Amino acid sequence: MKFQSLQDLQKIQKQLAHAHAQAVEQAALQAAQARQKEAEKNLFTRAIGKVAPLPPKNQATLARKPTAPVAVQRQKDEAAVLKDALSDEFDVGTLLDTDDALSFRRPGVGPEVTRKLRKGEWAIQSQIDLHGLRSEQARVCLAEFIRNAHKQGLRCVRVVHGKGLGSPGKTPVLKSKVNSWLVQKNQVMAFVQAKPAQGGDGALLVLLAPARH
Repeated sequence: MKFQSLQDLQKIQKQLAHAHAQAVEQAALQAAQARQKEAEKNLFTRAIGKVAPLPPKNQATLARKPTAPVAVQRQKDEAAVLKDALSDEFDVGTLLDTDDALSFRRPGVGPEVTRKLRKGEWAIQSQIDLHGLRSEQARVCLAEFIRNAHKQGLRCVRVVHGKGLGSPGKTPVLKSKVNSWLVQKNQVMAFVQAKPAQGGDGALLVLLAPARH
């Protein structure tokens, strides 16, 4: 009986050793298969290069809303108008060199210039009519008009401010303000009251400095 038990023990040991050998063999086989699979995957990747996943079929691609263009030139023009803002508080008497005929010439400009301007020897190239505008509107419009005319290379322009007959008390308020505003513009070399046929005391002929290019 004892011998039989020893044989049984040996038999069990052999079975365990066989099972262990099979487990080791199976593990080695699985490891070899995993290495083979990884090698095939790497080979495929090297062959076709990098790939990106396709977008889901149920996802719509919406076009991006275009960015609104920036009106750069308009911003520059508006900035220039603000820079050219003219003051109503300006004391004309500090700069104005006038005569009885309501003419102005900037220091350094000879009297011959205003004489020729008054005689009509300069052709009027453009004009602006401020008649009927409010003071603030007239100030902005005049500043922009003078700036653009000078930039275009114009030399002689006419500014119509009216005679003030429609103002309260029939006082030519806009007329005196236009004189003040024009004196503040560096582009203005001189101005004179227009001839009767060109507007008389309701308009001015303005001589602009040459444009710098």
